[in-house]
Amino acid sequence: MQRPFKVLGIQQIAIGAPDKTRLQKLWVDLLGLEVIGTFRSERENVDEDICAIGSGPFKVEVDLLQPLDPERKPAVHTTPLNHVGLWIDDLPKAVEWLGQQGLRFAPGGIRKGAAGFDICFVHPKGSDELPVSGEGVLIELVQAPPEVVDAFARLAATS
Repeated sequence: MQRPFKVLGIQQIAIGAPDKTRLQKLWVDLLGLEVIGTFRSERENVDEDICAIGSGPFKVEVDLLQPLDPERKPAVHTTPLNHVGLWIDDLPKAVEWLGQQGLRFAPGGIRKGAAGFDICFVHPKGSDELPVSGEGVLIELVQAPPEVVDAFARLAATS
């Protein structure tokens, strides 16, 4: 099976809780991750701190999430590991090809994410017409910027 794209590596791990200050205690205060940004979205029902591990093209985000309204969906706090983000070298090609393979995407299509990259989500549950899914895990596909694509290409060439 020939894929027209590559999964390059982990872009992010998102962790949800009813109150992100409890997450900050562990990830920022105790483990020492740096908060490099914040994101609030009524549409996504999220108040998010964007933290980082590592640096350069191999930096991995750890996003600490809480809902703006705990009664609304998406409910970013109901699953402790909210989602995993994967760097993709060509997101539009990936979405087209994966859709042709029966992968179910969450509503919203390709759009700008919290960190400014184009993103889309793989639905955690399949349906009758689109049976392939994240099997209980929400997966974010993230368009890797050119420097990340290049860094992973250099790494692969030396292996």
